[in-house]
Amino acid sequence: MKNECQNPLVFRYFLVLFLLASLLLARLLWPFLSILILSFLLTGIFQPVFAFLNRQMSKNLASLLTCVLIIVLVFVPVVLFIVALSGEAVDLYQLAHGTNISMKLQELLHGSPLLLGIQETVKAFGYELQPEGVSTALGNFAKMLGLYFFNQASAWAGNLMTFVFEFFMMILVIFFLLIDHQLLGEYVIRLSPLPAKQVRQLIDKFRDMAGAVLVGNGVCALIQGVFGGLAFIFIGFGSPILWGGIVGALAVLPLVGGGIVMLPVIGILLLQGKVASGVLLFIVYIMFSFAIEYLIKPKIVGQQVKMHTLLVFLAILGGLSVFGVLGIIYGPLIVTAFLTLADIYLEDYDPLLRKAAVDR
Repeated sequence: MKNECQNPLVFRYFLVLFLLASLLLARLLWPFLSILILSFLLTGIFQPVFAFLNRQMSKNLASLLTCVLIIVLVFVPVVLFIVALSGEAVDLYQLAHGTNISMKLQELLHGSPLLLGIQETVKAFGYELQPEGVSTALGNFAKMLGLYFFNQASAWAGNLMTFVFEFFMMILVIFFLLIDHQLLGEYVIRLSPLPAKQVRQLIDKFRDMAGAVLVGNGVCALIQGVFGGLAFIFIGFGSPILWGGIVGALAVLPLVGGGIVMLPVIGILLLQGKVASGVLLFIVYIMFSFAIEYLIKPKIVGQQVKMHTLLVFLAILGGLSVFGVLGIIYGPLIVTAFLTLADIYLEDYDPLLRKAAVDR
């Protein structure tokens, strides 16, 4: 058998068959790629819970209880949030199309002491500020925003059964991954032509990044979303769940975050003449964001992922543009794979190449 395996023709034929089988397997699993990736990431995050339970009971029961915990912590809140968000998005859409937003904005702008002061200041320099143009542009933007969220809510409601099916399929995958994760890890290491040390380095980096994205950024985004919703309730704005959800979603972006929503809201308060409320909200938001970004998030994420803030920002934006919502996860993972492979090259292969060049 060894002599036959050493035959170059036999080896090439085997490689062709193996490549063909790999491509067919990839084609079969492609529709479930997102489910498999999220399953692997959640398995890594909940692995300590499974390990703790496994010390008290069998693997099957420990895996089952871990999956129940994932359903309670992830699935139930997400479904409740989608239902509430859909209702508020429909209300926003009806508000934008059932009333004359431009007229209301004109009333707001014409009666604003702050805008009157700005008009007088601008007029002194020979320029004329027309509130009508500003209110029309803002009204059109509000209608477009309402229509966008109405369409998104309709899509979420229509795809709710698909989401439920995919989630429970993911739970099934997680159940078996928790039980057989060690066997799968050893199989991947044996199958890979890379040294075992390099494969483990890649797996560890992926696990760390998954923890940072899903746990660190996820928890901090949730906190900022709750803060945004409470802020909207406090100042009397409508749709607190919708706008709190938007603040939380934007909070995953470094550098800008929920300020994309909160700063215009503060501007509206100032235009309404509620200077004290606007200034108070601005101070509280700045202090809260600083505490999240520089105190809480580093504590949760730790030093596991050493990636420049600008690179994380570009990875998330690039991931969103290429993969949609899941790009928030895929973007940083792709950058992590590149940086880890670059480190492996610089550590293991670059010295060998330099030595070979010198020997020549």
